[in-house]
Amino acid sequence: MSEKRIAILGSGMAGFGAAYRLHQAGVATSMYDKNFHFGGHTSSYTFDGGWVFDEGPHVSFTQDTRIQELLAGNINHRYETLSTNVNNYWVGHWIKHPAQCNLFGLPTDLVTRVLLDFIAAQQQPETPVRNYEEWLRASFGNVFAETFPMEYTIKYHTTTAANMNTDWIGPRLYRPKLDEVVRGAVQPSSTDVHYISHFRYPSHGGFAAYLEPFVRMTDLKLGHKVARIDHRARELHFLNGASAAYEAVVSSIPLPELVPMIDGVPDDVRAAAAKLACSEVVIVCLGINRPDLVNAHWSYFYDRDVFFTRLSTPHLQSPHNVPAGFGSLQAECYYSRKYRPLDRKPEECIEPVIRDLLRCGVLREDDKILFRHAMHIPYANVIFDLECAPALATVHGWLDDIGIAYCGRYGDWAYIWTDQSFMSGERAAQSVIDGRTHRHAST
Repeated sequence: MSEKRIAILGSGMAGFGAAYRLHQAGVATSMYDKNFHFGGHTSSYTFDGGWVFDEGPHVSFTQDTRIQELLAGNINHRYETLSTNVNNYWVGHWIKHPAQCNLFGLPTDLVTRVLLDFIAAQQQPETPVRNYEEWLRASFGNVFAETFPMEYTIKYHTTTAANMNTDWIGPRLYRPKLDEVVRGAVQPSSTDVHYISHFRYPSHGGFAAYLEPFVRMTDLKLGHKVARIDHRARELHFLNGASAAYEAVVSSIPLPELVPMIDGVPDDVRAAAAKLACSEVVIVCLGINRPDLVNAHWSYFYDRDVFFTRLSTPHLQSPHNVPAGFGSLQAECYYSRKYRPLDRKPEECIEPVIRDLLRCGVLREDDKILFRHAMHIPYANVIFDLECAPALATVHGWLDDIGIAYCGRYGDWAYIWTDQSFMSGERAAQSVIDGRTHRHAST
């Protein structure tokens, strides 16, 4: 076995956050990834013909100036700065986001019922909510909650709002004042209140271009899928037959996969890890012979009979994501092992997506589809169901006890964005640094 180093498992934003912090501290690391490319969930792929697609819509909208400057420097300040344009599609209507502030143009009866219900909800005394559905009804009234976010929850999270907690909401769902709802219902334009006003995106190479300079800060070993972790001997064993001793380990591996890899897992911890739910997604990537497809960086689709849930436009993030003069689309189709198992091959999602893009008017009958590809992402978004919080406490508590640091969306098991994932990796690395300092001081 090689000399003991700090082992980092996973090469996404969180893993490189850990590598960056440890590199700053002068600590040698080895990074392992099961794939033959780096990037994790923020991977980017360049296909023949000049089509660039990320693993879904990743953009940088951090307000943290340190992270802004770090990422900008990584790509020599060659990035696009864009004003965010987000919309919604519901029963043939295109609605500015968020829908609760942009009801103008929807059926009069629906708008009337939404307004009356919203007013009634605001007049109710605040009471504790037990789940996401109760939060939605208390925040927006029954009609809006049932028509929009509760429907989207089933498509995006693959379970009902009544089966979800509220730990994850944060700024994601804007709670408007009454005057904002009324104004958005009676006039066609409204103030932008989306939590993302602007974002940056690399001009070349997709989102993963942000990560390339970090590769030089660690000993990156690709094609190394962890098979077993002996935390007592501090050894990693890989499916390719390799093994490595480690001084400490920082993992961004999804918890339901990480826990079974570790020797000697208690039964209650194994059971808790099995309860943690996460969506998986089939992303259908299309290249089209025109750029004027839909005037939004991403769009939410509420109708259950529309095959996909969210649509994004990579060519609007950077013109270099497509051959000159063309456009691109990414349609996200959500499943989950716990609630909606994937029932088809990824490529079998392509035609239903194209069918509904035509039906929604995004594509025209005379459009030429120049590129088509489906990618299956086994871990997409954490599902904060009612089993999540106690199960997560059990898993994290045991990992803390055995000294395995965790980070990122799938290690923290949190609904965090790319900059937050990077800082999560930094925090996990700092815990390792602090532990080394404590051990060295006591010897």
